Amino acid sequence: MNPIRLFFALALGLCSALHAAEIRITDDRGVAVTLAQAPQRIVSLLPSLTETVCELGQCHRLVGVDRYSNFPAAVRALPKTGGGIDPNIEAIVALKPDLVLMATSSRGVQRLEGFGLKVVALEPRSAADAQRVMTKLGTLLEVPDAQRIWRAIDAGVSAAAQSLPQRARPLRVYYEVSTGGYAAGPGSFIGETLTRLGVQNIVTPDLGPFPRINPEYVVRANPDLILIGVRNAAGLEQRPGWRNLRALREQRVCIFSTDESDVLVRPGPRMAEAARILARCIEKKGQGA
Repeated sequence: MNPIRLFFALALGLCSALHAAEIRITDDRGVAVTLAQAPQRIVSLLPSLTETVCELGQCHRLVGVDRYSNFPAAVRALPKTGGGIDPNIEAIVALKPDLVLMATSSRGVQRLEGFGLKVVALEPRSAADAQRVMTKLGTLLEVPDAQRIWRAIDAGVSAAAQSLPQRARPLRVYYEVSTGGYAAGPGSFIGETLTRLGVQNIVTPDLGPFPRINPEYVVRANPDLILIGVRNAAGLEQRPGWRNLRALREQRVCIFSTDESDVLVRPGPRMAEAARILARCIEKKGQGA
């Protein structure tokens, strides 16, 4: 072959190989992000994303996390870079990440991109979202078996549902997720798990995945069972009209520890564990309702 043609052929082949090595992903903002190669230095600003990276076997790539990321134990020693609402931009930039993972609702995206950092925004709200996020992170991190991991999680949720006795099925439940009366609606990943466990959510789908619920709404619905984290459980009987709620009169309230709440409110690898926690609560407190 002519040496000049050979040179161009090799150059073309090299360019094609380099192009093929690029990783492209569209995040939940609808923004297309291209990486020259799989990221090796990642900052995660959302606990569920942190946990998913680690579940994919890539914890070693994390160089910084948000203040709430505390699982698995390996991430607790990593530098903290603020939270989703108030990320510490300077601290993030100082870590020289080649990728920053954050929620779509997080602040600071434009500033981070202004420093030349690659940002991928992913915010799972439903089980389908959590599956999609795991797939996208699997693509970013070049982990080919992300769907196998997800199938195991989904099977764990199904097993938790099958463990419940039939008598638990008619229960009407209210799950308060956070301070201020924010509840888990049927369209949220928590609400979907409750549905799979066979109980009825008193929050209607039209209110959205995590609506703010007026105390009077709960009074009118009069749930059989209340689910709430220990951070929000103080003074339930002092809420307007709640003293006469059936769930409070009959002590049908599950108060989750801080560690349990962390599991329950993060749409990611521990969703099967969350289902088991909810199933235990429903079986224990729902008897005779």
